[in-house]
Amino acid sequence: MDLDLALTDFVEPFLSLFVAMNAIGVLPLFIGMTEGMSVKHRRSLVRRAISTAFAIALVIVLAGRVIFDTLGITVNDLRIGGGLILLVLSITDLLFSNLTRKTQSNSGADAMEDLGVVPLGTPLTVGPAAITTILVLQEGYGYLPTVVALIANLIVSFTLFFFGPAVISYIGAGASRAIGKVASLFLAAIAIAMIRTGVVGIVNAL
Repeated sequence: MDLDLALTDFVEPFLSLFVAMNAIGVLPLFIGMTEGMSVKHRRSLVRRAISTAFAIALVIVLAGRVIFDTLGITVNDLRIGGGLILLVLSITDLLFSNLTRKTQSNSGADAMEDLGVVPLGTPLTVGPAAITTILVLQEGYGYLPTVVALIANLIVSFTLFFFGPAVISYIGAGASRAIGKVASLFLAAIAIAMIRTGVVGIVNAL
């Protein structure tokens, strides 16, 4: 019974965070944003994105409530801010395709590094849903199960992002670009959903 209880304390946080982070759903968006990159640059971007996500999530685990209270912000504020960032990026890629061109230009190293932080590290890998889940898990299960669940989910995300594009590359460049555009469209929809949820949450709180 004690073993079952101990396993539950780790399995339930993992599953909750797995749903919140939605690495499988983020994969097509990642492929769309990195379309045209070399394997080396893409994998470097994966490492930066996961490192950023881990750093942000760890800060939330250790001091999330204090930070939110000190700054006077809520998760709904975070949803709206993150949604606006994603909306701008998705519209830019859909209408102008600057997102991929920036990363392929000679001066694109800085743009690629920024892409690893925002939006891949946050709010796609660790966004408002994941942050909210982390806060709830930390209060309900404690620090160790929450951190273990976080690391396990980041390993899942890293594996998908690291090897996923290589599998997709077999379908050809044209199909890959089409997937990228569809992914940008879904990214815009995700952004609107985040903004809507944030606005509704603020209105309900009032």
